[in-house]
Amino acid sequence: MTAPVAVPSLPEIHRSVAIPSGATFWRRLFGFSGPAFMVSVGYMDPGNWATDLAAGSRYGYRLIWVILLSNLMAILLQTLSARLGLVTGRDLAQACREHYPRPVTWVLWVMCEVAIAACDLAEVLGSAIALHLLFGIPILYGVLITAFDVMLFLLLQAWGIRKVEAFIVVLVATIGGCFALEMVLSKPSPAGVIAGFVPTPLSGDMLYVAIGIIGATVMPHNLYLHSALVQSRAVDRSPAGLRQATRFNLIDSVVALNAAFLVNAAILILAAAAFHHTGHQDVASLEGAHALLAPVLGKAAPLAFAIALLAAGQSSTITGTMAGQIVMEGFVHIRLRPWLRRLVTRLIAIVPAVGVILWRGDSGVDTLLVLSQVVLSLQLSFAVVPLIHFTADRRKMGAFVTPWWGVTLAWLAAVIIIGLNLKLVGETIADGMRDGTALVRYGLLPAAALAAPLLVWMVVEPLWAKWRRKSRARVPTPALTPALPGADATIATQFRRVGIALEATIRDEKILAGVLPLVRAAGATVVLIHVVESATARFLGDGVDDDEARDDADYLDRAAAALRAVGVPCTVRLAAGRPPDEIAKVAKEETLDLLVTGSHGHRLFGDLLHGSTASELRHRTRVPVLSVRT
Repeated sequence: MTAPVAVPSLPEIHRSVAIPSGATFWRRLFGFSGPAFMVSVGYMDPGNWATDLAAGSRYGYRLIWVILLSNLMAILLQTLSARLGLVTGRDLAQACREHYPRPVTWVLWVMCEVAIAACDLAEVLGSAIALHLLFGIPILYGVLITAFDVMLFLLLQAWGIRKVEAFIVVLVATIGGCFALEMVLSKPSPAGVIAGFVPTPLSGDMLYVAIGIIGATVMPHNLYLHSALVQSRAVDRSPAGLRQATRFNLIDSVVALNAAFLVNAAILILAAAAFHHTGHQDVASLEGAHALLAPVLGKAAPLAFAIALLAAGQSSTITGTMAGQIVMEGFVHIRLRPWLRRLVTRLIAIVPAVGVILWRGDSGVDTLLVLSQVVLSLQLSFAVVPLIHFTADRRKMGAFVTPWWGVTLAWLAAVIIIGLNLKLVGETIADGMRDGTALVRYGLLPAAALAAPLLVWMVVEPLWAKWRRKSRARVPTPALTPALPGADATIATQFRRVGIALEATIRDEKILAGVLPLVRAAGATVVLIHVVESATARFLGDGVDDDEARDDADYLDRAAAALRAVGVPCTVRLAAGRPPDEIAKVAKEETLDLLVTGSHGHRLFGDLLHGSTASELRHRTRVPVLSVRT
């Protein structure tokens, strides 16, 4: 099981909340409650409102099942996220950086930043619309005003994480209370609501709205956020303590995310009852919905709607900032002051909002809101796939590994998400190419062409790694014999310290057998060298301690024991990173007189992918390099 990292996630709040030991069930539950409620605000932000309003006004109650499905997937995935953070002591971004090669982590970071900017765009537009509805402030000015809500976040942060959680719960309760009033006023059809839980086929605009709901409900950056927030509790890291923490965090997630489901369902039901069944099927904008509420439901309804919208926008502001901090620090180790991080994120969201308002006026705001949620959904797969892999890995999770049925459900959710996204992207690209849309041809099509292979690789990468570990475990200890042929003593005595680079494959036996006469004749000391090339090794360097590194160390020890058995003094050096660089480094540190590597002829595709170690090594060291044909 993985130990906590030296630099924890969100260090300013890490283990800052004490958990009472020996307390009652309810006191312990209260101590653990909070992280899921902070995550839940992302499931009821203004982006959700736009997609839920569009779904309810256009299709009545027919898409309630999509919200329910999204909520069930959200509970499952957020539970996995919390378990990853609690058990490994890493947030999802840190786990990705340790596991994947650096180029992949940079791509994932950029995609996360795009998703966070899309989420923040929804918060900007929702808050601006709420200010317009409540105080008559033009939306453009409202967008600019939101740049200064960074001060709210700084004030709350100074109070401590528990005060922030309490403030979030108050905002969530405000949203829930407002929509409880809306439900009383709208008087929805019970039969229609029940029928809405029955799945229906999706295509065209209905598919677009449904994927927007999934993107707005299962938020990719929330998976990173939850894995960090749970580490704010000073959990006893014994098996019993972790078991208690995972159990109480499951309760926290179920309660908080079901509250988010009720809010989202209430918005859709409100739109269906107030607009779809009153002949206003084209209502998809927040402002349009607000304007129609008064004549349909009375004066109290639009006021409650606007207050809830402002509360949703401001609550999401706080969690969006924390998520941005987590992914930036976790993926690329860049740490910014919270106010600067918040300002950068908010400016990235404000620029497209101002541009759309200036270009298309206020009418383009709601289209932009729905589009932001589709962007979130498209990025979701790249957070879900590693989360499932990591929590199903017994080496990382130990006894807390996800059981087979949990893995099955998680992959079922991933297949639904990926399948819907592929259908959406395929239809969008086909329509765009047919219509000659420049944004699709020069933007979406290249992005999809780059993202699809990466996603396939991320899905199959653990299988490839597992196969490599098994093949390495089958490599026998080199068989050596004391009966050795003679060697030229004049040449041999030049080499008193000989480094032999092993590959941890069956070819090593030929390498050792080929060089053994030389080292025996010279009475040389042998340094066995192996370089771990896993993604984790390339990131952590010599400090790597994953399964591959431990297997390689065991193999080196066995090979060294075989050499000592035939009278050859031997030490071992296990390095990590790129083989040419690391072998040259070891040669310098060990003051070697000769380096021996294996040679298996020219392999065009292998050399293109991995390079030729012997050829590169000759350019990186002054030590003579001897290649033994294997």
